[in-house]
Parts: sequence; C-alpha cells; structure tokens
Amino acid sequence: MRIAVVGAAGMVGSRVVNEAVGRGHDLIAVFRKEPTAAPPPGVLAVGGDANDPGHMGRLFAGTDAIVAATRPAPGHEDTAVRTTTALLTAAATARTRILVVGGAAPLRNPGHPDRLVLDSPEYVPERFRAIAAASAAQLDACRTHPADWVYLSPPALLEPGLRTGRYRRGTTTLLTTADGASRVSAEDLAVAVLDELENPGGEKHFTIGY
Repeated sequence: MRIAVVGAAGMVGSRVVNEAVGRGHDLIAVFRKEPTAAPPPGVLAVGGDANDPGHMGRLFAGTDAIVAATRPAPGHEDTAVRTTTALLTAAATARTRILVVGGAAPLRNPGHPDRLVLDSPEYVPERFRAIAAASAAQLDACRTHPADWVYLSPPALLEPGLRTGRYRRGTTTLLTTADGASRVSAEDLAVAVLDELENPGGEKHFTIGY
C-alpha cells in the first residue's frame, strides 16, 4: 500500500511510519516543515500544511490510505476541528480512505455508560479537558463529512513504550484492564493503525487498549 501519514514527526505519526515501513509499505511522511534529515528507505518525506485541503489533496493523490495523526499545540486546541476538516476534504478529493487518530474523550465510560470519558474526571483531569473536548468535536466533524473516514480513539493513557504486537479492540466504550487502567503504548497503537488499514474492521469509530 501507499500510505500518507500526516503528523509524521509526532509520537503517534512517527511510530505509524516505522510500523508501516516494517511491513513493506510505501510511505509519504508529511511534516509541518521540510525535514532536514534523510528519510529511511521507502519513505518520501515532504512538508505540507495540514490546513490547506488543496495542497494536501494533491499530496494524497495516488495513495491507498491516509493517517491523520495531528495534534494541536497546547493553547491551540480550537484548531483541531479546522485541521481535521481540511484533511477530510483533501482525502475526499483524492478519493482515499482516511484514518483519524483522535482521543478517548468521545468514548463511553465503562462504569457509567450514560457518561462520556470527556465528562469523567477519573480519566480526564481538568488540565486535559481542553484537548479532550477538542477530540470530541473532532469526531463530530468526521460524522458530518462525506469523506471515507474511520476514527480511532486511543485509551486514556497513551505514551511511548514497548511494541508487543498485542492489544484488544473495542468499539465506542473505553477499554480497561482488571485493575481499571486504560492504556496502550504508542508502538502498539501504531500496530492497530496498520492492522485497520490492511484489514478494515468495518466500524466508523473504534478503540483499542490492553
């Protein structure tokens, strides 16, 4: 497959690139600025403005899948919807399926199914509420867009770690372990992203976790 990864310098995007290269796919790694280091074999590194749907649509031409792994900087959470909408529009122009790596906020609380994770302080402390609300709005933007999209909600805790190649997959309820933890490594999230691109599960919104 020829896959475009937007946000290729980020925690998730960089690991998606590595996972995809390891599986033998061709990659277009999109950075905010032209990268200075030479990319690994099989990777075309380009600079691109994720908020410019015309430019991104041209970059996406001829791709088989797109991964949107962008994340707004602190204090700029209100840009998440605009950026996601621009990428959805670019994907629709290219007629390519796009996987949006979002947040856990729009998932259901496993202990209180009538409550979103967004409204659950045990998973979203107040200092993270702005970015959590942005991810919920991001999913709403996907739902109203005609692009061929799928939205991946990570668990409550996503951080660098080991690639085990193992994870559980769910739909719209946060996955937790027996001790109540909700986590996955960024490396295993990348495994789930590539698994979905290679063998789509059929859901528009899904989650993973240990």
